[in-house]
Formats: sequence, C-alpha cells, structure tokens
Amino acid sequence: MIIVLKPEATEEDIEHLEDRLRSLGLKSRIMKGEERTVVGVIGDERVLQGQPLTVFPGVESVTPILAPWKLVSREFQPHDSVIDVAGVKIGGPKITVMAGPCAVEKLEITVGIAKEVAHAGATILRGGAYKPRSSPYSFQGLGQEGLSFLAEARKQTKLPVVSEILDARDIEYFLEHADIIQIGARNMQNFELLKEVGAYDKPVLLKRGLSATIKEFLLSAEYIMSRGNRNVMLCERGIRTFETQYRNTLDLAAVPTLKEMSHLPVIVDPSHATGNWKLVAPMSKAAIAAGADGLLIEVHSNPECALCDGEESLKPNRFQALMGDLKKIAQAVGREL
Repeated sequence: MIIVLKPEATEEDIEHLEDRLRSLGLKSRIMKGEERTVVGVIGDERVLQGQPLTVFPGVESVTPILAPWKLVSREFQPHDSVIDVAGVKIGGPKITVMAGPCAVEKLEITVGIAKEVAHAGATILRGGAYKPRSSPYSFQGLGQEGLSFLAEARKQTKLPVVSEILDARDIEYFLEHADIIQIGARNMQNFELLKEVGAYDKPVLLKRGLSATIKEFLLSAEYIMSRGNRNVMLCERGIRTFETQYRNTLDLAAVPTLKEMSHLPVIVDPSHATGNWKLVAPMSKAAIAAGADGLLIEVHSNPECALCDGEESLKPNRFQALMGDLKKIAQAVGREL
C-alpha cells in the first residue's frame, strides 16, 4: 500500500502515522520527493481493513499495490533509482561498465587487468574471489586473499570493486574490501543471505537465477530492500532454456520489462549469458540499445591461461574496441558512456 501525504504534512503527522502502522504490526518506508512524501506500507495489509487512514492528519490518498513486491515497484517510487558507488552513479543517464577477470588469480594479473579496463573507460572493477562452480574439482577462488588483491587494484586504479559473496559469515570482509556485493545466480533465492546483505547500506548487485521468472527475481530484490537496503541493482545474465548452442539464453526482453515494473537499475552480463567471447560484443551493444543501465564484462589479459571462464573473456584490446562502439550506441539512444 502507498500512502501519499499532502505537501503541508509535518514531521509530527508522519510520526503519528508511523506509530499507528507500527501498532498494527506493519512496517513503513518513507520516500521524500521534491513535492510529495510517500509512505510505503509493508506487511499483511488486511489488518488495515476498516482503518480510515485518509482521516489521519497530512494524508492525501491511499493506494493499494497489487504486485507482491512493494519497495521495488514503480508504484512505490515512480522515478528511477540512481545508486552512488564511491562516486560512480549507476542508473542515471551515464551507462556504467563493470569489467575485469572472472576469477582473481594473482595480484599482478589483477592489477594489470584493472589498469587496462580503466584505461579503456570502465568505471568499476569486477572480479571473483569466491567462485561457485558446478564441479567440486574446479577452481573455487582465492577467497579472502582474492578480495585483498581486488582492494589493492582499487587502491592503484581508483576503480570501485564488485565481487560475489557466497556465505553470510564473510560479510564483514566484503564490507571492507568491496564496494558492491554481488549475489550470484545460484544464490538468488538464498533468502537468508539476501536478508543479511539487506541489513547493510552496501550496494548489492543481484543476478537473476538460472531458471527464475521476472516475478521471482523481483521478489528476491524485495527481500533485500525489506531489510532496509535500497541500494539494489538487478542483473540479467541469461536463463536456462532448451538451446545448447550457447551457454544460456540472454533474455534482453527482461531489460525493458524490469525497467517498466521497477525503479531499480538494470545491468546486463553478456559474458556469462553467452559463454563465448565472440558473442559478448554484439550482445553488449544490443543490451545498451534495449535500455540497460550498465554492463558486466569479463576481461582477461591471457584468456587461454585463465583459471575460470577464459572462453568468454575479452582481451583488453577487444574490450577497448568494444567501448568505442558502445559510446556510439549510447549516444544514439540518448545516453552516454
């Protein structure tokens, strides 16, 4: 439910309304705009039946939200969210490119790739310190050591860092060494992990699950935001279909759909979606044309020797060429890179 307050509503009016909602076992989220203040009501709204909220001082109107997700919806916040990550704005007119190795391997390699992607125009460094792999015998990542390598690369390049968390017990280390906490596709419905990262203000990049519907995806984002963290980004990374010619099917229709249904920024990961470096460039261009707010691209200086997903990683020179092409497409759709 959305409660719209009158322009002249006072802080006392808001506190009075919040106290009443709290007494009914409901949570409230305040969104203050330039002209109106909106109160989002979270919980079992059936307790409000027969409650004349419109008679409360300062209340202008009360509108129910039919979708099961509240905080991520356009009804709760009509305008686009813009998330500030160490000075990098995600969700505004400028498109954000996050680039780097799939897995952190050695310090010198990580720093070298970070410098290459920064030179090409990337504004955020991506890198996996913890790697959830289908096989228990595959490289699982360097863990905390890998995060420390990313932090050193951040220090040398000034690029904010995004990396994937697997275990809530590592949250304190991520808070210190990463600027964006990534929730991977396999953990999209790990609800306890979602609630844990939702308890902090640290930006979260939530990836769509392998077989998740749009509804399930948005509800996972709702788990994070319901704990108070509004700094959430949605990442389309391909879904599992019957097609076997490439790794996953990149659902680009999800980009405008998510942006119509939600105010959260939408990022596209063409690397994991396709599993083939030759497809990364065309899918990146298509994603920008479809309205994506950013890209997550894997770059490696020597993909042939990469410990993880070398087949989908761009070499730095190809990444730089792609960035030049993306600038033209961004300009054509009224954005900038």
